[in-house]
Amino acid sequence: MRISQSRSLAVTIASAVLALALGISANSASSEPLRVRIGFASAGADNRQFSGGSSAAIAHSEHYLDDELRDLPEVQVEWSFFKGAGPAVNEAFANNQLDFALEGDLPQIIGRANGLKTKILLATGAHSPTYLAVPQGSPVRRIEDLRGKKVSIFRGTNNHLAAVKALAGHGLQEKDLQVINMDTAGTNAALISGDIDAAFGNFPLAGLADKGLAEIIYSTKNDSPSYERHSTLIAQEAFVRAHPEVTQRIVNAIVRAAKWSSEESNREAFFEISARSGFPASGFRFDFAGQELKYRNSPLIDDSILEHYRFQAKQAREFGLIRRDVDVEGWFDRSFLDKALASQGLTNYWQAYDASGKAIVAGR
Repeated sequence: MRISQSRSLAVTIASAVLALALGISANSASSEPLRVRIGFASAGADNRQFSGGSSAAIAHSEHYLDDELRDLPEVQVEWSFFKGAGPAVNEAFANNQLDFALEGDLPQIIGRANGLKTKILLATGAHSPTYLAVPQGSPVRRIEDLRGKKVSIFRGTNNHLAAVKALAGHGLQEKDLQVINMDTAGTNAALISGDIDAAFGNFPLAGLADKGLAEIIYSTKNDSPSYERHSTLIAQEAFVRAHPEVTQRIVNAIVRAAKWSSEESNREAFFEISARSGFPASGFRFDFAGQELKYRNSPLIDDSILEHYRFQAKQAREFGLIRRDVDVEGWFDRSFLDKALASQGLTNYWQAYDASGKAIVAGR
């Protein structure tokens, strides 16, 4: 009897252990990894799957997110690069194909005007200039000479509103030009062939000029600071609510990349890594010339950024780029950035600016 009871107990324990093991196995099989889908509103030369010139680009190229999420193997990060820039990113958000994106101010404003539910978490690629390039030997020497000319403007991107504001500042409107909506690759080819008279754009134009294939005749660096472009990390509101820990980890990683990207000792390395995009390092050198890395690679969402977005939204409406007013209140969530800065000892590392663009003195 005792032997029978012992065997029965052994069988019961074995059955329980087997059931537990099967249960764990079943749960593991049914548990799916969390895919975090991050998009760049840009692509490298020839649609290369790299970007350059920002802390987020460094975070991607140097695997900062992989390092940050190493202890969360169930989280898988997927990167996408959109040749169609901001408009393509907005479409991906609308179709629930992205959780985060690195995107410029105007397309973000357009997305909000069209009902996208997003949160802006930190800056990456702020204070960027826009250039006006012409074919070599062109008689066009200033913005005022563009009247009636064929000019490439990549509509819906953050270069678009910067170009419109620059035109207005020099007495012109889009309707005064023959505007052609072209992406970066198309613009570069058209400039080289002389099929267009001029093009507004960013650092790839500097690369063309460096090779002697085009000439830059105007830069917003030498004009009003209100013409600057800002890019930020933007996220699906639903993802942020559902996965605050993962959101925090992503912000942590990009802030670490921003710190590295802000150190002047890393300036050349920053340009060389950016050149993995297929655009030459010389173009990035030109783009950052005369500006501190700390200024361009600051992750701060300060009052100057908030005011810039308010002003951009207002002007986008006035220029007919959106059909309804956009309220930026409640759109920015600085809580993840504040935690990342505090945990990394960087609370006062970058200079913050007030709504008028003046430097804020720490402690005041």
